[in-house]
Amino acid sequence: MTKIKPYKSSGESKKKQVKTMFDNIAGNYDRMNKLITFGMDIKWRKNVYKLVNKNHPTSILDIATGTGDMLLLYAKTDASKIVGADISDGMLSVANQKIKKHSLENRISLELCDAEHLSFEDTTFDAVSVTYGIRNFEDLEKGLKEILRVLNDNGTCVILETSVPDRFPFKQGYHFYTKRIMPIWGKLFSKDKKAYSYLSDSALDFPYGKKLQVILERVGFKEVEIMPQAQGISTIYTARKK
Repeated sequence: MTKIKPYKSSGESKKKQVKTMFDNIAGNYDRMNKLITFGMDIKWRKNVYKLVNKNHPTSILDIATGTGDMLLLYAKTDASKIVGADISDGMLSVANQKIKKHSLENRISLELCDAEHLSFEDTTFDAVSVTYGIRNFEDLEKGLKEILRVLNDNGTCVILETSVPDRFPFKQGYHFYTKRIMPIWGKLFSKDKKAYSYLSDSALDFPYGKKLQVILERVGFKEVEIMPQAQGISTIYTARKK
């Protein structure tokens, strides 16, 4: 996987640049996300929730939790431990506001940490999810190994990430949209002009589908399933720790 970074002229690591980027766009991230996906991300997140909840986990970790939308969904489960982890203070601040608004402080906790150095003991969680976050990992395999480490035996990992449709005309339309339209919207509605160009480039570069399945199996996951969403615009992956 190549090391595409948000700010190409900066000498900082991808991790530091990603943190800066999400701190910069945290305030309008939700609005932009709904705009870019035409609101379809809401349904896809609900699909992630259903896949996590079907195994009735008592402990759930959401990595790269961002503004906390998945955490609010997990509050509907019977889990007694729900944790959201993110590298961005700005994103966690927005998530915290949502948690307080829904009076969920006693059910949900937030942790400032990056995915490659999770601050949790081994075998802590029954389920771990990542929605639109793993393509931002500086070291993908290291982040996936950390997920495997903190999962309980027979625990489930559910990932939602961008992918590229492989059928005409969806493939051609996707490339035009991500390369031409997304960056324009980012420039119009975001104070960080480079953020949405990076998000577009990283989406096209990410090893989706079978390529990600190979990586998941290489680091030790079993029973990997691939579930394309909306003709492959995004894909949900499930994997188990055996």
